[in-house]
Amino acid sequence: MCHSLLGPFAFGSNVNFVVGNNGSGKSAVLTALMVGLGGKATTTNRGSSLKGFVKEGESSADVSITLRNKGRDAYKPEVFGQAIIVDLKITREGMRTYKLKSKAGHLVSAKKDELLAILDHFNIQVDNPVSMLTQEMSKHFLHSKGEGDKYRFFMKATQLEQMKEDYTYIITTKNVTLDTVEKHEECLEGLKRKYLEKEDRVKSLASLDDMHSKLEELKNQMAWALVRGSSISSKYESKNVFILFVYLSGVMHNRYSVADLAKVVEAEKKYMGIREQLEAITVRVQQLEPQSAELKNEAQSRSKAFNTAQVREQREEEDLKRSMEAIRRKLQTMEGSRSDRLRRFGEKMPALLAAIEDADRKGQFRKKPVGPLGYCIRLKDHEQALAVEKCLGSLMVAFTCDNHEDEKLLQGLMRGYYQGGRRPQIITCQFFNRVHDTSRAVNHPDYPSVLQSLEIEDPVVANCLIDQRGIETILLIKSPAEARRVMQGRQPPRNCYQAFTKEGDQCYNNRYYSNDQRRCDYLSRDVEEEIRQLQEEMRNKEAHLDRFSQQKQRVEEDIRNNNGLLKRAYDDRKRAKDKFRRLQQEISDLQNVEEPQSEDLKPLVDIINHTQIKQRKGKANRWRYISTFPLFSQEELSKSDQDVEKSKHHKKHYEDKRKVHINTIQALKASLELKEQELTVLKATEICPERSEVRRTARSLDSEISRLKLKISTQQDQQGDREEVIRQYQEALENYSNINQQVKCLKRFIQVLCKIMDDRHRVYTELRRFLSVRCKMYFDSMLSQRGYIGKMMFEHKNETLSISVQPGVGDKAALSDMRSLSGGERSFSTVCFVLSLWAIAEAPFRALDEFDVYMDMVNRRISMDMMLKIASSQRYRQFIFLTPQSMSSLPVNNLIRILRLKDPDRGQAALPFGQRNEEEEEEE
Repeated sequence: MCHSLLGPFAFGSNVNFVVGNNGSGKSAVLTALMVGLGGKATTTNRGSSLKGFVKEGESSADVSITLRNKGRDAYKPEVFGQAIIVDLKITREGMRTYKLKSKAGHLVSAKKDELLAILDHFNIQVDNPVSMLTQEMSKHFLHSKGEGDKYRFFMKATQLEQMKEDYTYIITTKNVTLDTVEKHEECLEGLKRKYLEKEDRVKSLASLDDMHSKLEELKNQMAWALVRGSSISSKYESKNVFILFVYLSGVMHNRYSVADLAKVVEAEKKYMGIREQLEAITVRVQQLEPQSAELKNEAQSRSKAFNTAQVREQREEEDLKRSMEAIRRKLQTMEGSRSDRLRRFGEKMPALLAAIEDADRKGQFRKKPVGPLGYCIRLKDHEQALAVEKCLGSLMVAFTCDNHEDEKLLQGLMRGYYQGGRRPQIITCQFFNRVHDTSRAVNHPDYPSVLQSLEIEDPVVANCLIDQRGIETILLIKSPAEARRVMQGRQPPRNCYQAFTKEGDQCYNNRYYSNDQRRCDYLSRDVEEEIRQLQEEMRNKEAHLDRFSQQKQRVEEDIRNNNGLLKRAYDDRKRAKDKFRRLQQEISDLQNVEEPQSEDLKPLVDIINHTQIKQRKGKANRWRYISTFPLFSQEELSKSDQDVEKSKHHKKHYEDKRKVHINTIQALKASLELKEQELTVLKATEICPERSEVRRTARSLDSEISRLKLKISTQQDQQGDREEVIRQYQEALENYSNINQQVKCLKRFIQVLCKIMDDRHRVYTELRRFLSVRCKMYFDSMLSQRGYIGKMMFEHKNETLSISVQPGVGDKAALSDMRSLSGGERSFSTVCFVLSLWAIAEAPFRALDEFDVYMDMVNRRISMDMMLKIASSQRYRQFIFLTPQSMSSLPVNNLIRILRLKDPDRGQAALPFGQRNEEEEEEE
């Protein structure tokens, strides 16, 4: 303040008086004590900012306080020893730093949390007016005429006000938790629907397995159906034309000649030649039929494969183009983020934030929305950038609002910038200015949680990520192998259900998902390197697209070649069939020639037929038949008979050879059929070792197999990859189970909390009543020492405290409000009130600044006697009284120490009397 040096002050263990004239530094001592132990500048009533405590012309101010740390209630005696030294430095800019040292002067900690733990351990309350009553607070209390101020003073002195604030905060938190449960229940319905949808897809996979089993069964039946139908029977038709050449002259009055007979013979020769050609063509057609069927099947198979490949290639081409477009947009975003990091979160994000700022300036928002959330966080370790992005996902570009009205307004702003596109997510939750309690967070000695790896200045952002993603329960483990060891070992970390590696892989206690994303979108540190990698990836995609186009052209060329080959095979088959039909027509024409074509040839044909009939009879009959023709001579008939016999012999010889050949062919055909059947059985056994009786035809089975294959292919296209479907189902089930478990736990927690709050509130009400009664009792006792009577009335419902005092004698005095008392009487009554609060409030030491202001000599003496009496009965407590009085009338003993401030400039303390030796202190 305005002093170059104050102290050092060696306070005694019981009663201490700091005396001195005004301006000597008495109040500065109390101010230093309060600020040095963590109090706010406003609590001291001597300034609004810490920088006001630095002396003019100096760069800093220092305060050193030594706390006794002996006995069984000592704080970390093995670290600090028998004393704790608290050193405070306040800079000109208003910054303060703490150093907590041991008795030997070794630095133990520089954290304020450690100081707060020490204060809580010793129950030191620097902001409690009963523990430390400043001069301004004393004057304000003395002049206060409001009953509400007295009640608040009572509540604050007894720490009931802090308990009330804590209960209020707990109730608020409970209401927020109820809202969270309701939101989780709404989200739970969506997760349940998603989980049931994934479950249906998994069940459909089971039906797909059944179809595969059915397909295998049909294939087995098909194999044995082909075995059953493999017997082939063929019928051969042959026609032998035998013509008896008879030289007849003058028969039937020369109406036909040998030339007419020669026409019939020539026609028969031509018929046999065409017949042979027809058989050759038939063989050729039979050879072309399986080739044509094979080519047709191959063409259909290739056509189907081409269509499938064409669809797949088209999809790959579209995916490739979409990927290139995404990389192109990302590249534009990264190039734009060179000058503005916010552009990484989208080209329209800067404009959207500008619109939010404008709306907030106009007062349209109750509380300004916060986002994008990824823009509000900073990484402590940039190697974890990809892991954090993968963990937070869409929350990186999400916004959070305090209420639904702000959410609707933000949605309207977003529609102006994200028309027809995907808008950032909006999360609605009540804003708090402090971070949620994370005492149930994961705490691993080697690996940080996501919350621990981030620097988050805004508690709203931290609370949103804790609520939505549970970042306090997710570990970051750089090595995949180490992540598996930690998470999937026998004892996974407590309060942790998943972890992420630096590659973005996701590890649970029973499964592991690899990440296919290899680049950060929002948290990358080296923008130029990201741009270079994106450019390289774009070049690779373009080269891939060129190769893809060339491959597509080659496939189309192969298809055209196959179509040409198939067309030539079809043409060959068509020509063979046309020739076959033409030869059949010629045979039909020749067969018609065998019939009499005119009335002139009919007698000749009749004679030939008649002669052939007679040949079956004996020679006598034949000669008898032939002798009926008187135009033939005996020699001619004999010669004709010899020719006929010779022809018959030749005919029999060739018929016998023909039978032998036919029998040989039939035997070979039977052997071939047997071999083919054995081969068919062997192939069927390879497909299905156990023979089954099949009643259905192969064609029927083939049709069902084709339909089933098409159904399986269609269902596989609809369902996608089997492992991906199962993974999505497991993830949806886990998400649903986790949220459902969280909702149940929150509901149980709220129920327990409500019960505990009811019990605590009942205890709080009883405690308040007991403290009020005790305060009344001590107040009456203090007043009676002066012969005063008084009455204290608590109205807890209205939060008022009324005090009535009468400085009269006995029952004749009438009670009146303290405002009607004189200054000395009011000061004495106030001291009585403060002393009664001392009796019910615990504290290791107490300090009062100018407690005797406005008192006359009589009231001052009585008040002093009362305080010394109380101090004497409480030797385990330390009392510090600041007064401008000399206090020369006080008795000198080991319990009272007087510190006099002589020099107003230096404030040096002197100890003229009341000192104790080391033996006395050690004994104490």
